[in-house]
Amino acid sequence: MSFLTVSHTTVYRYREPVGLGEHRMMFRPRESHDLRLIGTSLRITPHPVQLRWLHDPFDNSVAVATFEGKTSELTFQSDVTLEHFETSLPDYPLEEYAQSYPFRYSDEDFPSLMRALTHHYPAANVAKFALQFLDSADTTPTMKILRAMTHGIRDQITYTRREEKGVQTPEQTLKSGRGSCRDFAVLMMEAARSLGIAARFVSGYIYTPRHKTGTGAGISTVIGGGSTHAWMQAYLPGAGWIDFDPTNSIVGNRNLIRVAVAWSPEHVLPLWGTYEGSAGAFLEMDVTVTVTQRGEEEILGAA
Repeated sequence: MSFLTVSHTTVYRYREPVGLGEHRMMFRPRESHDLRLIGTSLRITPHPVQLRWLHDPFDNSVAVATFEGKTSELTFQSDVTLEHFETSLPDYPLEEYAQSYPFRYSDEDFPSLMRALTHHYPAANVAKFALQFLDSADTTPTMKILRAMTHGIRDQITYTRREEKGVQTPEQTLKSGRGSCRDFAVLMMEAARSLGIAARFVSGYIYTPRHKTGTGAGISTVIGGGSTHAWMQAYLPGAGWIDFDPTNSIVGNRNLIRVAVAWSPEHVLPLWGTYEGSAGAFLEMDVTVTVTQRGEEEILGAA
């Protein structure tokens, strides 16, 4: 168990005053048996004339802000304090029929998982990529496949931080050999689906632990800090939705804070909205994310 604080700031700047359309935010983590929210705050400048909350079809928490007047700068500041329970297990209690691949989902589960099994991109090369993680024998332990895939993507694809919107297709990621965390997540999600394993996209935050002493003091080897993070989940009977972060070779929820889940990444954008003004009015966007653990301020101060 650990106590974490997430501070997420986004600033839009414009060359001239513009009108603001509706903006939607996904900043609030998903409470569960492994995550408990202790406190949240959301400050928006200029202040919206209305701020309302809703749950989307995936039960993600969405804030919707509407504005009046014009501004040359728009700021969103979200601060969340939470209690995080790590569930990184060496062996997940899968149902006996799902312990080895191939397996078939039960008649009760299959209708709810159909969208999680459907490809969103061409699957030919992705399917070939996925087959390397199977044993030459007739069956392979299911968790062995997914663990190998999580490590294999990290080993075979070079991580690069991309500021552009959207994601690469799995084919683009395989061809270029490079990708961001969201590209890694989409590749693994589609690779799992090519094997008939239900998968979904996750957007959230990652805690990057800092070290107090020794070589590299104050530096973390975890990738994805400083902005929102992305990974995927697979549904395995008996264990439910399990987190897999191919960017950091993480299996389980260690250091991962889930905010939103969906069948594809375009449904879990952290922030999106519109403005009314000239096409060249937009100047820049700055995003800053920090995730700290209780007592880490002293560690950083001594590094």
